[in-house]
Amino acid sequence: MPRSVNAVASRARRKKILNRAKGQFGRRKNVLTVAKNSVEKGLTYAYRDRRAKKRSFRGLWITRINAGAREYGLSYSELMGKLAKKNIALNRKTLADLAANNPEAFKAVVDEAIK
Repeated sequence: MPRSVNAVASRARRKKILNRAKGQFGRRKNVLTVAKNSVEKGLTYAYRDRRAKKRSFRGLWITRINAGAREYGLSYSELMGKLAKKNIALNRKTLADLAANNPEAFKAVVDEAIK
């Protein structure tokens, strides 16, 4: 009986890796073993950086809130403490957006926290 080697599936596996390696430089884009390593490394970075992105955005939001709060004589930590005491539950993303794009609304939130 002849040997059966599912060439369709093998080719599909190789093609999937080489398609993911498109845009790479040199042998990374057309040599299977090199492309495989490059794609695996890239997927590892993508997984890691999806989490790192959340951390870096939180830092950006905190910076924007701090800048907005300083205009009213408060620091970031003072503002967040006062908001927590008054049970004003606005997340950092929303506060940062208010501070950057809607200063009147941010001022209203700060005034509510202060009084």
